[in-house]
Amino acid sequence: MKELNKTTVEKKDLPVKILQFGEGNFLRAFVDWMIDKANNAGVMNHGVVAVQPIAQGLGEMLRKQDCMYHVYLEGIKDKQPVKEVSLVKTIMDVLNPYEEYAEYEKLFLSDGLEMIISNTTEAGIRYEEGDDLTAQPPKSFPAKMTALLHKRFQKFNGDANKGLLIICCELIEDNGSTLREYILKHAEYNNLGADFINWVKTANHFYDTLVDRIVPGFPKENIDEIKAELDFNDNLVVKGEYFHVWAIGGDPIIKEKLPLDKAGLNVLFMDDIKDFRAKKVRILNGSHTAMVPVALQLGCETVMDAFNTPEVEKYINEMVAQETLPTIDEDAAELEKFAAKILERFYNPFLKHYLKDISLNSISKWETRDWPMVYDNYKKFDKNAKLVTFSFAALLVLYTGKSEAKGFTPNDTPEFIEFIQSTFNANDIKGWVSGIVNNKSMWKENFAEVPFFIDEVTKDVESILKNGMQVALKEII
Repeated sequence: MKELNKTTVEKKDLPVKILQFGEGNFLRAFVDWMIDKANNAGVMNHGVVAVQPIAQGLGEMLRKQDCMYHVYLEGIKDKQPVKEVSLVKTIMDVLNPYEEYAEYEKLFLSDGLEMIISNTTEAGIRYEEGDDLTAQPPKSFPAKMTALLHKRFQKFNGDANKGLLIICCELIEDNGSTLREYILKHAEYNNLGADFINWVKTANHFYDTLVDRIVPGFPKENIDEIKAELDFNDNLVVKGEYFHVWAIGGDPIIKEKLPLDKAGLNVLFMDDIKDFRAKKVRILNGSHTAMVPVALQLGCETVMDAFNTPEVEKYINEMVAQETLPTIDEDAAELEKFAAKILERFYNPFLKHYLKDISLNSISKWETRDWPMVYDNYKKFDKNAKLVTFSFAALLVLYTGKSEAKGFTPNDTPEFIEFIQSTFNANDIKGWVSGIVNNKSMWKENFAEVPFFIDEVTKDVESILKNGMQVALKEII
């Protein structure tokens, strides 16, 4: 078995056009994999330098392998198993700004730099008032960006052509717009001047994105087999699903500078991603959140277990077809095709996507992802979305601690779990449901706006408690 480095693999130097904040599994199996494909297809010639957002990271391990690693993808395409293994050679170097600040700053100020791509986790894009912009580096990601953009502005004397394209992959809504807002806030707070603020607004381009690929990461459970298959001692293999989509919203300059779609990749450029995000959240995330409390009470552990259970498979497919898609104002045939590609992922036998992991913070997730379907079915069609409503009843039963999901412990806001459990009254289910629905500290939305919601949830809870999940589910579908 060979070591993975430049002595065993030929790797050419590429001009560094992208500085990437983040060197973790997701960016390497998603963005860097895409850039590598586009480079190999001849539509781009972009090198990446990855920067550790925090002091502890994978920099040392990446350098040991000359920043090369394999991406190991498995999934289902057109109902057939598919596998693809790629050796990614896009990353030219990795820097730890806490130890190599001068090199990091030099790269940020380089003439050939065109883009910043980031994934600093959901907590990365936050505003910290008083963050020291003179620190090497500042603490928060927006402060790091403010400090370096200001130095770039100074170095190039405010040249409008030396701004950057800034593409955020953090899993928050309006990720690029939010980063821009916080950079401007730091600029105001630190009196960096009207000229700099204008340069940030006009010479730099910020993009909101939606990223989608399940990336479990390093496959430690069968890494020896994978290394033998690769014939490389690769300690940075990243495992992911075959499916991918990257929606990038903002001005059209990005399409010319990052033409990933020309390499056959599922990258969608649009003026605004809000509608696309809403559609994806309803179909994929809404289905996940609805399925979890139902499937856990049937003894399922993974998404694959759930979809191997005929009642769950039927439940989710019917929910999407009858209650989700009709609420989305798009061409019906195109929506069906989009939904089919999304739901095909649920059949992927190669990923262990654990339901208990998906169940994290299900209370807020259900409100964000599933309640809109209940509301829209009522408002648009004067109809009860009975299958989505059933999932809320299943969630309440799951959180009582009295469900059939033995050994399950909710991982959610403690005071909400405590309220659900302490107020549970088997002799007054309607009063209990009503108390939860009307607890204003738990919800941003007013569930009582749908007049029959409490009655329908009560009926479903009673059915689950009396007959068990299997019987209750069969009755509802």
